[in-house]
Amino acid sequence: MNRILIKDALTETPAGTEVTLCGWVRTVRTSKGGFSFLAINDGSCLSNIQIVADEKLPNYQNDILHLTSGSSVLVRGRLVDSPAKGQSVEVQASEVVLLGKADPERYPIQPKRHSFEYLRTQAHLRPRTNTFGAVARLRNTLSAAIHEFFQSRGFLYIHTPIITASDCEGAGELFRVTSSRQGQEATPTGEESADHTDEFFGRATYLTVSGQLEAETYACALGKVYTFGPTFRAENSNTPRHLAEFWMIEPEMAFCDLAANADLAEEFVKHIFSTALARCDEDMKFFDQWIDKTVIETLSHIADSGFERITYTEAVKILEAADRQWDYPPAWGNDLQTEHERYLTEETFGKPVIVTDYPASIKPFYMRLSDDGRTVAAMDVLVPKIGEIIGGAQREERLDVLTERMAQSGTNPADYWWYMDLRRYGTVPHAGFGLGLERTVKFVIGMANIRDVIPFPRTPRNAEF
Repeated sequence: MNRILIKDALTETPAGTEVTLCGWVRTVRTSKGGFSFLAINDGSCLSNIQIVADEKLPNYQNDILHLTSGSSVLVRGRLVDSPAKGQSVEVQASEVVLLGKADPERYPIQPKRHSFEYLRTQAHLRPRTNTFGAVARLRNTLSAAIHEFFQSRGFLYIHTPIITASDCEGAGELFRVTSSRQGQEATPTGEESADHTDEFFGRATYLTVSGQLEAETYACALGKVYTFGPTFRAENSNTPRHLAEFWMIEPEMAFCDLAANADLAEEFVKHIFSTALARCDEDMKFFDQWIDKTVIETLSHIADSGFERITYTEAVKILEAADRQWDYPPAWGNDLQTEHERYLTEETFGKPVIVTDYPASIKPFYMRLSDDGRTVAAMDVLVPKIGEIIGGAQREERLDVLTERMAQSGTNPADYWWYMDLRRYGTVPHAGFGLGLERTVKFVIGMANIRDVIPFPRTPRNAEF
């Protein structure tokens, strides 16, 4: 077929070139002079390309005059300068082949504005709209930028298991894994048996909430690694900010402390935001016009800012001294809420903030206990509008301290014998962080609902498609 992408036809192909294009019809307009004007799009860019088909084409009466939105076509013709306003080139068609029809009475994606709520019911077709095509391209660009960032710094990409027997976060909001036969034979009460010998894996297993613990094992052998894969939370939160299945990026570094970890996180955020602006110019302008009129300004500001660094204790003092009413009054020992994080980034410092040294009582067992015995070497990267975008920590590398912290949290060390071995055999300082891809895409675009930045959202009572 030897076709070219519409993106390349619009930007890189000289007028006068014979081209072959494929795509889906967005709109059709027929003139009385015996011409039809087709706007087609193949997903390679936001812009459509106009095809001019005249009545001399042999299938003009039978096919071209009956084209509708959603139909797929193959077009051969000459790329020429366009006299029409708003487009630089168009194609004078020598052949238009109808590949697939779309019944105009039944096709769900008509050439008009549809609500995002409606388009979620058409998740298999919504990528054909301007908005969701742009979301997919932006998500792809950010994913590529993430790999580029870590690969260029000597990190190894590793694949941690989706099925796990450990709960990294200690939240207990896990999806249980069983075979289909086990599912059919589940007890009416849903209670777990103490004897898991009949389980497929011989023990209770779950979908992973994080690849961090497994990533630590490779960091403590290979130096610098990162994971990029799906994670799962059985949290019954049906809100615009929560998904049951989402993608996480989790780098881990051996011979690294909290300060170096924070440096990497700042570089990482700036890199992916700068890349979005540089490589998705057309799509970002679309988001800026139709989704959130401040996204380009916000991303540019973050990419150009030096991130402020304060301790949790300093943050609480700032918040307690603020002349305003809080929905959740700040107090030392309580976790920071979104309203607190946005106050720090938007009103106090006017730029991203990295908050460090959180109370040990509100953080997981694996975070390194500070000398004061009250705080841990944790950090959160906060950005304007949403608050936390990255959470991370230096890990506890001392076996005796880790054992005590596990006991305090009610975690059984025997279940993590392999994790403890990292501290028994050549332990080293190490650190890492996690960033949720969907939350990041949502922020970059300015989208209100996280269900609209992942192809097929999984939420409570919803696993369609």
